[in-house]
Amino acid sequence: MAENYSIYVGGKPLMNYVTALVMQFTAKDSGKVSIKSRGKFISRAVDVVEVTRNKFLKDKIAVESISIGSEDFTNEAGKPVRVSTIEIVLAKK
Repeated sequence: MAENYSIYVGGKPLMNYVTALVMQFTAKDSGKVSIKSRGKFISRAVDVVEVTRNKFLKDKIAVESISIGSEDFTNEAGKPVRVSTIEIVLAKK
C-alpha cells in the first residue's frame, strides 16, 4: 500500500483542500489521508471532508477516525493561548 499523507487545513479556499484530498486518493493512490486543522479552521476541515466524501469520491472513501484535542502555546504578544485541534482520518473503502 502507498504512504499515508496529511493535509493541514487553514485559510486557503475550500476547493484547494478538496482538490488536494482528491489527488491524494486518486493520483497518489494513498490508502489513508489525515486532515488536520485547529482553531477557527476546524469547520473548514469538516467541510472539506464532507464535500469530498459526498460529491467527489462518493462511496470510495470513509471516515476511519476523528480525534479532537487542544494545544497550548504562546502567541506573538507573549500571552499563553489554548487552541482546539481536530484530526480526521479518511481511508479507502
